[in-house]
Order: sequence, then C-alpha cells, then structure tokens
Amino acid sequence: MRPIRLLVPGNIRHSSGGNVYNARLVAGLQALGAQVDVVSVDGGWPDATAKERRRLGALLGAWEPGTDSGSAVALVDGLVAVGAPDELELARTAGRNTWVLVHMPVPESSGPAALKKEARALRAATGVVCTSTSAASVLTKRGLPKAQVVLPGVDPAPRAVGSTPPHLAVVAALLPNKDQVLTVEALARIQDLEWTASFVGSDQADPDYAREVRAAIAANGLQERVRLAGELTGDGLEAEWARTDLTLLVSRIEAFGMAVTESLAHGIPVLVREGTGAVEALGTAGLAADDGGSRLPGAALPLPAGGSESPGRLAGVLRQWLTDQQTRESWRAAALEARTRLPGWSSTAGKMLGLLAVHP
Repeated sequence: MRPIRLLVPGNIRHSSGGNVYNARLVAGLQALGAQVDVVSVDGGWPDATAKERRRLGALLGAWEPGTDSGSAVALVDGLVAVGAPDELELARTAGRNTWVLVHMPVPESSGPAALKKEARALRAATGVVCTSTSAASVLTKRGLPKAQVVLPGVDPAPRAVGSTPPHLAVVAALLPNKDQVLTVEALARIQDLEWTASFVGSDQADPDYAREVRAAIAANGLQERVRLAGELTGDGLEAEWARTDLTLLVSRIEAFGMAVTESLAHGIPVLVREGTGAVEALGTAGLAADDGGSRLPGAALPLPAGGSESPGRLAGVLRQWLTDQQTRESWRAAALEARTRLPGWSSTAGKMLGLLAVHP
C-alpha cells in the first residue's frame, strides 16, 4: 500500500470545516491501515510567496523528474493547490501522483486571475476530489475535469435534551459569508417571544466582522439573550449541543456545512439558506415523506444575499417554529430519525482510499 501525504494550509488555524474534514479523514484512513503523513504547508494560501510555492514544489517532488513508483500519493488541500498551479504542472511533468482535495471552489468574486489559477491547478492534478456535490457541480460548470465526490462523515453523538425557553445555535466562525448579522437582525424582530441564542465559532478569523456582529447585538439590545461563545471544542461544544433546540446555518455560500450533519447527529433540526451546499447536508439522511418525496429535518429558506426582506423572512420562520408546536415536533422527529441514518467517517475514508488506489 502506497503511503499518502496530505498537504494542508498552515495559515488556517480556526476550526474550519476543511480542517475538521482533513483531520477526521486522516483518522479514518489510519484506522483502515493506511500510512498517512500530514504536512502543514506554511504560507498565506492561496496567495503564497515564491519561496512558499517553491517549498510546496519540493514536497510534491516537482524538481525530481522520473517515475514515482512506490512514492507517496500527494493529496493537496485545494486552498494550497489553487495558489501554486506552476508547481502542480511541474509535478505532473515529473510523473508525480498528485490529487487535489477541494472543500470550496474559488469564489467567482475572486476575479478572472484567481479562476485561471484554479483551472490550471486542477487540470494539472492526477485527480480532483470534492467534499460536496455542489462544489463538484461548480467545477463542472467551469469546464474543469470531472471531480469525484467524497462527502464528509459524522460521528455518533448523544441526543440533545434542549432547553426551556428554546435555545438556538449558530455554529460557525464569525465571517461575513456566514451572515451572523442577518441572524441577529432576525432575532431582533422576535423579541416578544421567549428564546436564547449562542454564536459558537472563532471571533479571530475576521476581527472586523466580529466587531460588526457585536455591534448589531448591542444595537438591538440583545446582550442578555445572545451569547458569543467563541470557538468551543470537546466537553464545551457538547454542552452547547445538548442545550440546543434549533441550529441555523444561513451562509451566503456553503459547499456543504458539516455543522448541519453534526447538529442532526444530536437530533437537532437545522435552518439553512436555499441554493447552498448546506441543503445537501440537510438531506444527507435521505428521509422519505409520505408522498414519496424528501422530508427535511428542518428547512431551506429562500434568503436573498442582501435586502431588508431577508431578516424578516428568517424571523417569520423562527416565529412559526417557536409558536407552532406541530412544526417543532415534526422537525424534531425528522432530526431524530436522521441521526440514525447519517454516514460515518469510515465510509468517507474507504471511498477516498478507493479513489487513490492505495488499498490496505
């Protein structure tokens, strides 16, 4: 069995979905008997310096032409790969077996130069793996090579007991794309109802946006009802899940949203934004409705990226959930059923091994 070398960005230190996926993938691969070497690649990825790119090239064996028979299969995190198309092209010329793991495609807003670098890097790879169907679809629409999809798994988790009054949670780093300000503005419109809320995630990933979230909470007089919990792990995170009755992930762009499946693993329903990859995460359990269609353990909301109608629409759904017992019970029942049907990380690791052709 050939060893695997996973190259991850050294500049992403908060608990991102990509970091969690990478760590759980490694554990799953090792449990299946694979030898995995994780290398944290220093650099301001995807905008690395020439020196940082040269170091990556050395790790890929780009400067050593010849057969790579018996050498490690490189699996490069997409954030690193799209910053170094020259090095991936050289690695391909050198005959290296180099795969790219795409957690999220380069946003269209990044501009033509960034999209061109992504295209070059992915075309130079031996193969491309996406962690969601939505990410693979974006690459296909851009005319890039077809990507394989290896969805995240989820660990079994204890059933959440919930709280009185109901407790809402947003589990995501404080970032503009995650749109926590939208959630604050929606919560401000339902202050006549009883609830509490927590935002669980790093406030260091974008300090300016974190200040904006704090300012919105203060401006709406929600300091006593909305808690910024910071990044939680271990027992602290489990305690937060245990008290939660509903999770929100209304990101403007989301390739998958592992917080969604983690919530479902605890039997907690989720609200997501329609048109994002979080809808795929919400439907992972494949629940069937009485009419033969799908039944979501929560809801996907049509929320425009901007405009005054967005917080009002989200507030209306939250109000219905808080005041309509039938809605709460049906979402909760679907989430409890979903938690028994979610795929584990062993299936993620097994599929990845199959793609890399390094069977134990």
